[in-house]
Amino acid sequence: MAVYRRSGRHRFVLVLLVLTSITAITLDFRDGGEGALETLRTGGREAFAPIQGAAEGLFSPVGNFFGGVFRYRQVQDDNARLRAEVDQARQESVRAVDAERERELLTRLANLDFVPDLRDIPARVVANAPSNFQRTVTLDRGSKADVAVGMPVVTNAGLVGRVVDVSEQRSTVLLVTDPSSRIGVRLVGSRDIGALTGAGPRDLMPLDLINIDTTVSEGEAVVSSGLDQGILPAQIPVGKVRSARVPEGALAQEVLIEPFVDFRRLELVRILVWTPTPAP
Repeated sequence: MAVYRRSGRHRFVLVLLVLTSITAITLDFRDGGEGALETLRTGGREAFAPIQGAAEGLFSPVGNFFGGVFRYRQVQDDNARLRAEVDQARQESVRAVDAERERELLTRLANLDFVPDLRDIPARVVANAPSNFQRTVTLDRGSKADVAVGMPVVTNAGLVGRVVDVSEQRSTVLLVTDPSSRIGVRLVGSRDIGALTGAGPRDLMPLDLINIDTTVSEGEAVVSSGLDQGILPAQIPVGKVRSARVPEGALAQEVLIEPFVDFRRLELVRILVWTPTPAP
């Protein structure tokens, strides 16, 4: 019986709540949202306002944290994209500068006024092998491009050396500074002829066989003589006089020559199509 009474009481409460809800809706509709129920709603909102504010204050740091995480990742992505764009712009600028410098080098090499009658083959230095024993460079042109042993190699500044080995796609050049290199040269001022020998890693090369009574001026240019059994054509610039002196009791002057070519920055060269005269 007790269970029956509790079930009846529950049904009564349920019916009462439904009737109350219907009455409230009807009154609110008739009052146009300005009656007693509106007052109750307003009071409820005001009563719950501190609780709502506390909840917003509680969860706002959490929302800010996650928002900050997402914004940080966005900033990272933007920075990475900007760095990539800057790197690409820098690379393009470097390539443009390098291309312009190479174009200028090619323009100067195309106008070799000291050998106007000789055909030449453009080439690029692809390997460098300077040492105390041998100073050579490797070029990207070989027999397939008509390069042959003995051909002189120059830049617009002057003599680089001579081709000493050739394959189909490559050639090896013995630099004029190599200790085994020995060429005939002429002093432009006095017209005296001497023998220029490479000095290995040192920049200054000794010029032998210059008479003690010859006036040698510092800065005087030296060119290939063209008389050393046809090893080189004449008038190729080689270097300039750095110093000259007459040692006591010597039969010739001690003359040091500084080469015109900067061998530390060899990039583009010209191979002169020249056939050396065989030695008798």
